[in-house]
Amino acid sequence: MSRPNILWIVTTQWRAMATGYAGDANARTPWLDGLASEAVNFTQAVTPHPLGPQARAALLTGKLCPENGVNDYWDALPVYKGEPGKARASSSNAPTGRTIAHALKDRGYATAWFGKWHLGERDRTAPFVGEANAKQFVPPERRGGFELWEGFESGFLLNDPWLHGTRLPQPKRFKGYQSDVLVQRAAEWLKTPHSQPVFCVVSLEAPHPPYHAAAPHVTEMKPTELKLRANVPAGGPVEEKARDELAGYYAHIEATDRATGKLMTEVDLAETIVVFTSVHGDMHGSHGLFRKAWPYEESIRVPLLVRWPGGKVTSGKGQVTRKGPSNDPVSLVDLPHMAVAWAEGREWHNKRDSALISMPTATEIAQQCPVAWRGFRSAKHKLVLKADGTPWLYFDLEKDPMEMKNLAGDPARAGEIQGLIGLM
Repeated sequence: MSRPNILWIVTTQWRAMATGYAGDANARTPWLDGLASEAVNFTQAVTPHPLGPQARAALLTGKLCPENGVNDYWDALPVYKGEPGKARASSSNAPTGRTIAHALKDRGYATAWFGKWHLGERDRTAPFVGEANAKQFVPPERRGGFELWEGFESGFLLNDPWLHGTRLPQPKRFKGYQSDVLVQRAAEWLKTPHSQPVFCVVSLEAPHPPYHAAAPHVTEMKPTELKLRANVPAGGPVEEKARDELAGYYAHIEATDRATGKLMTEVDLAETIVVFTSVHGDMHGSHGLFRKAWPYEESIRVPLLVRWPGGKVTSGKGQVTRKGPSNDPVSLVDLPHMAVAWAEGREWHNKRDSALISMPTATEIAQQCPVAWRGFRSAKHKLVLKADGTPWLYFDLEKDPMEMKNLAGDPARAGEIQGLIGLM
């Protein structure tokens, strides 16, 4: 296949297990369930960094943090100053700011971005939620090389979002549910005749907090009716908080699933590779924790569906998988490399048996993991080291998928762990 259109649908805080096709009884996701039935479902997919800016930087550059220039939560993506078709010349490994948009533009693609950016220079004094954050201006040179850019820095306004960009020189408010607004504007652009193949990213904030923001035409489940994961401590304030939050979380999942379905039905995607994923998950009470930046499954595992025209994706062993589950240890950092291969008419091959995961710096944001860490995850094991290199977490994921037994301090595993550290 040569020069297909490519569409990425990227959500925020949507953990891998929170879909109907993944077996979550709380999740009403008929459109994604339908997409999964026609796609390759990367069941082991992870975010390389389970916090927004770092994850987005890896997703766009194909490089891990801090190599891509984003280390801390507040770091902006570097401005690309290279020439078309070339990475910026440098005698060092300094970050270039070159993104998948630059790479695909060089290969003859029209490129467009719609939605949340979270990689610009941010006002640290602005509240995380609200208009001040949502209206922060992202100048053209900081829009990652997308020819059409229409979005917002952050703000978590799941209703009535503010957008600015190529066609909107000043922030303008749009009435409606954010996912619906962004999907509609992306659909209009995708339906416009193009003389080139297109690469489009639809970047949605949902199902990120505030979880009880209105989700139109969706009724929240009663907290008492929700089925919690077995690793959520029962009978106390953690369970109570988890149930309260998840009622809103699943409402936004349903509303955003519906918006995704609208995009897939309004636009002819017969010649388009469709990718659905999320930048990270949310703990939602598992292990007594909330939010992200944690190295546990609920935080680092993300949904990743790839529907190929004709249903063809190549696995790491060179076998063609037309649809169904894949155990390849794919990471969001792989997606730009996949897209370049597809744009060049090549198959993409996974060559690893595990994926690197890390939080390169600690964060002081409430409820997020407050320490830096690094590690790796395969379908069988997860090893996480503290910033000083000592083992923190080690799980046998095949025997203990809920990560209830930490083996990092088991003397019988010490040699095994040191061997794995050597491989890292």
